[in-house]
Amino acid sequence: MDAFTYRSGEAFCEGIPLEELAKNYGTPLYVYSGAALDARCEALKAAFSGHPTLPCYAVKANTNLSILKRIAAHGFGADVVSVGELEKALLAGVPADRIVYSGVGKLRSEIERALDVGILSFNVESVGELTLIAEVAQKKQKRAPVTLRINPNVDAKTNPYIATGLYSTKFGIAENEMTWFLEIASNNRWLDLVGLSCHIGSQITDVKPFREVAERMATLSREIQAKGFELRLLDLGGGLGIRYQNESPPDFAEYARTLIPAAEAAGVRLLIEPGRSLVGNVGVLLSRVLYVKRTPAKTFVIVDAAMNDLLRPSIYRSYHEIRAVRDGGTSRIENVDVVGPICETGDFLGLDRTLPELKPGDYVFVEGAGAYGFAMASNYNTRPRASEVMVDGSEARVVRRRETLEQLLAPELVD
Repeated sequence: MDAFTYRSGEAFCEGIPLEELAKNYGTPLYVYSGAALDARCEALKAAFSGHPTLPCYAVKANTNLSILKRIAAHGFGADVVSVGELEKALLAGVPADRIVYSGVGKLRSEIERALDVGILSFNVESVGELTLIAEVAQKKQKRAPVTLRINPNVDAKTNPYIATGLYSTKFGIAENEMTWFLEIASNNRWLDLVGLSCHIGSQITDVKPFREVAERMATLSREIQAKGFELRLLDLGGGLGIRYQNESPPDFAEYARTLIPAAEAAGVRLLIEPGRSLVGNVGVLLSRVLYVKRTPAKTFVIVDAAMNDLLRPSIYRSYHEIRAVRDGGTSRIENVDVVGPICETGDFLGLDRTLPELKPGDYVFVEGAGAYGFAMASNYNTRPRASEVMVDGSEARVVRRRETLEQLLAPELVD
């Protein structure tokens, strides 16, 4: 569903005008649609209903506790990459046996905590990690469930900073190293090899890489089963893209048709790790125009949201659609750069954008901000982080209070 719409030239989230939210809660402000999130979760579940599938939400995409609780209520598990994300997932009501732990740099303390609560599996990425997990498991006298994260050297045709399936990245285990890992797993009674996992990148808008890696992973699973390992899981990761500008990503039904045959061929339960595809387009970043600066070369719309609030445009050159909250369609159209107050030339939300003529006090909103928006926010330039609001119909509630300067400075006031 499209939760953000115009009515008589004014932008709404569900039943509430965005301008009303800006005035009530201040800006910068992240706004999420509860109905859109629910619809995405149910659509994904329906698409994969033909095979036993556990969707484990990639918590890093958006870690807001209310978002997590809402996703958990739909029966989703969680894919976590830190003990902080693990604790948030548990607090949100995700059962421990629906949590997979990914990441290349797991700490001993994180492994200990995950074993204590009884997670579904560790996605293992190196011999050192596998050895440490076995050591911790033996000390605790608990078998550790592990999946081996395979690096298939498949080019996902995405931004190189978010591509993870090539040998040139830090992720996963090369196929020619598999024998070594299998020997370690078979000779250590504290390790329980439950499956294989794979993740080739993010914002993928073509099913061909997914199909290629799924078929390869199914073949590997069968080969390992033939060696006597009783695999139960095939985790094919996430990475399904969304529309930011003019992309045409596969829908959930096509995505499911691409992945399910691999799990069927291997005779195992399928795991997927959706993140951006669930939350990306259920949120926007709402911002107020501070100044309009015209130079001989460019017109700048300076807003109160900045790269510390939404980092993706600055570090990835990522495109996010920017729209005026009030767009009557009759005002003069301008080509502008939408920039923030931070002292960096790279502090921009969008370059060379066509927008109605704006003036100080007007509001704009940045689409596609539900994933890797607030989750990547920082305090650069000693800026407090934004507030987050969830909308349900004609009601809104704060799901994260705006950070204050007092809270920001408190950890440093140690004398």
